[in-house]
Amino acid sequence: MLPDRKGKFGIFGGRFAPETLIGPLEELEREYKKISKKREFREKLNYLLKEYAGRPTPLYFAESFSKQIGFKVYLKREDLAFTGAHKINNTLGQVLLAKMMGKTRIIAETGAGQHGVATATACALLNMECVVYMGEIDLERQKLNVYRMNLLGAKVVPVKSGSKTLKDAINEAMRDWIANFKTTHYVIGSVVGPHPYPMIVRNFQSVIGKETKKQILKKEKKLPDYLIACVGGGSNSIGLFYPFFKYKEVKFIGVEAGGIGLNTDKHAATLSKGEKGILHGSFSYVLQDRYGQIKVTHSVSAGLDYPGVGPEHSFYKEIGRAEYFAVDDKTALEGFHILSELEGIIPALEPSHAIGWLLKNKRRFKKEDIVIVCLSGRGDKDVVEVAKIEGKL
Repeated sequence: MLPDRKGKFGIFGGRFAPETLIGPLEELEREYKKISKKREFREKLNYLLKEYAGRPTPLYFAESFSKQIGFKVYLKREDLAFTGAHKINNTLGQVLLAKMMGKTRIIAETGAGQHGVATATACALLNMECVVYMGEIDLERQKLNVYRMNLLGAKVVPVKSGSKTLKDAINEAMRDWIANFKTTHYVIGSVVGPHPYPMIVRNFQSVIGKETKKQILKKEKKLPDYLIACVGGGSNSIGLFYPFFKYKEVKFIGVEAGGIGLNTDKHAATLSKGEKGILHGSFSYVLQDRYGQIKVTHSVSAGLDYPGVGPEHSFYKEIGRAEYFAVDDKTALEGFHILSELEGIIPALEPSHAIGWLLKNKRRFKKEDIVIVCLSGRGDKDVVEVAKIEGKL
């Protein structure tokens, strides 16, 4: 299964990186392939995922929401994973890998803060130094997660350049890694970046889809008709989609951040409005201007506010394996509210985009359809921000 030996998903992916990083990237690929096969690594990671992170997460039938829209909807409850999102699946894997590689220092980037918290958590558990880069704008709208990272012993570095969001946090983390790769491992939080990162993150996140497949077969005695998930960089969605890739009867739908609207410059809908280009070491779809300069993005959700997307998603779009749509901030907020009111589950703003899209497009589904939505994170981190937006603070 893809990627190929050059880290390509069809024409997408690859390794477009400074010469100083080619050696570390080759080392990472070599060590990952060796260590991930070791019994010691697999047993330790499985133990941590089960006993520490709380896996498997439930596949929950959202009965009231299903009645509202007219067909069965199940929620893959990644919001119930330890630290409140799917990010812990990847950070436990990568930090354990780094420790077995002999690294002593971990760096990471974060947008909504969930990846930063999950990285800081894994580092505290495995006794590793941790530095997290976070855009100044994201730092302000996610103060709770900043405090959580500090509480866990991580150093949070504000990024004041560019758009002061996730893109710029990644830039700073890359610079750090170039200067310190001998002692440092960079834990990328999504299926982006140069090879082998899209493959490594996908493989660690595929636990979502593997569990989902077993759970839905037990509950419904059949595979789902649709899998739906939000897409920023794309790790929760690839984690859900990938184990179902060969089952063509299962349709994939990714939902991006439409921001203020697709006809404005204030959105982060890379697959809907982007063009092929290179960003952060990978060839994929990106939001860029006529001169190839990366555009400033916007989303009510910090975790989807990214001008690129994982190369595997670009490949899925190219071959027609998945469809990608975008919803605006208003629709995401509607999803945020309706799931809270109907199911007593406050979703993060990221998966609220998927819920909102489902609400707006319920007529395209049949009443016998079975739909699974990846609830990638819980909404505690977003409550204050939503209250500010809606003038309730």
